[in-house]
Amino acid sequence: MRAPGPKHGGFGSGVIEDFIGDREHHGGDDQAVYAVAREELDWWSAQLGRRLDDGMFGENLTTVGLDVDRAVIGTRWSVGSAVLEVTGPRIPCGTFRVHMAERGWLKRYVEHGLSGAYLRVVTPGVIRPGDGVRVHDRPAHGVGVPTAFRAFYGDVDAMRAVVEAGVLNADEREQMAEKNHPLLTER
Repeated sequence: MRAPGPKHGGFGSGVIEDFIGDREHHGGDDQAVYAVAREELDWWSAQLGRRLDDGMFGENLTTVGLDVDRAVIGTRWSVGSAVLEVTGPRIPCGTFRVHMAERGWLKRYVEHGLSGAYLRVVTPGVIRPGDGVRVHDRPAHGVGVPTAFRAFYGDVDAMRAVVEAGVLNADEREQMAEKNHPLLTER
């Protein structure tokens, strides 16, 4: 793992030799690593009636026993010799829809409200299968990944929480401002 640099002009992924198909919308320091809990994949497997292998959602870190979806933004995790920081939710895209090949997939995914989490690489290092995750440095603001996810889909209370906590990066603020969220255009 390494910090990939900016979304435009950097390495793309924080995982060396990882491929990102849509560099315009994905990658960069705030989306260096994408984590999904194995338990979430298992839940979706039951819903869809088919097995979902690790990596099926495009994640490059699949955890066991860690509630990735409810992580507080800004929380740091030690994994192997790397330190990673939770930066926010995954916003599903058309590529994900096509990859899953499920009718109504994006709507179902958004309605479920759990997206896994994007991470930034704070300390580069090596992560190997079976490495444990140690959670530390959890911010007091308490704004979790699902709250930010709901904010992207117009939940005003969630938007207020993410704005007050200051957990949005510049790209995310711009995305939400483009949707004319009053909380962002008033400032």
